[in-house]
Amino acid sequence: MRKTMLAVAVALAPIVTAPAQAPSRSLAAAVAAPTRTPANVARDKDRHPAETLAFFGVKPSDTVVEIWPFGGWYTEILAPYLNAGGGKLIAASPPGRYAEASAKKLDSDSALYGKVVRTGFPSVLGGAQVPAGTADVVLTFRNVHNWRMGYLAPEKADYSEAAFREMFAMLKPGGVLGIEDHRLPEGMDTAKERTSGYMKVSTVRALAEKAGFRFAGSSEVNANRKDTHDYPKGVWTLPPSYAEGDTDRARYAAIGESDRMTLKFVKPK
Repeated sequence: MRKTMLAVAVALAPIVTAPAQAPSRSLAAAVAAPTRTPANVARDKDRHPAETLAFFGVKPSDTVVEIWPFGGWYTEILAPYLNAGGGKLIAASPPGRYAEASAKKLDSDSALYGKVVRTGFPSVLGGAQVPAGTADVVLTFRNVHNWRMGYLAPEKADYSEAAFREMFAMLKPGGVLGIEDHRLPEGMDTAKERTSGYMKVSTVRALAEKAGFRFAGSSEVNANRKDTHDYPKGVWTLPPSYAEGDTDRARYAAIGESDRMTLKFVKPK
């Protein structure tokens, strides 16, 4: 009953939508770095990395934990940005192919990625924990739905609450948690969160606030009003996955990448 009341309260609470923020020169330079993979650069129009990181307030002197970086799409931007400003990047991956993909990226250029610290996350999957009070910023892009679906957990159990508790612990007081994920409209069936890859903003807020975070606002920089959120194979039907292959590919290409929430939370001082 208490969980239900919390979810309702979060759903009814006002969403503070922040205006788009202009990235700093150093952030714009990191996004424009010639070391980025051309295929990743081509997706900037859908992912808006400069505006997203500006909204989260990531400074070049920060210690940043990137949760589940996988192939390093954001790592390519964060590493040179933090290197130039004296900051630190910590790549936190679960054991297995996620850690292997991240290691492949980090091993590809020692000059660019040699200072990146590698660790595990979350401990429920056997990963080592980031030490408490380490980070100024924790970032995770399109991963909360994986935790909700029990991804990589043999029993397919939802471990999202545990993941949020660990992110809260690794942040310094006053530190920022930045989340981007596929957005499920509030009026749709919550059960879809277990199968579709989409999450409700109210669910993510409830998870964060239960862990102790304070909601600091949202941005519509990654919104996509063409997304109808109701595809045969969930969010993976859309690009870049195209889970249906060539079936209706032109229609899905015209929709583009998913409608995404971009949420900012703060660990109270």
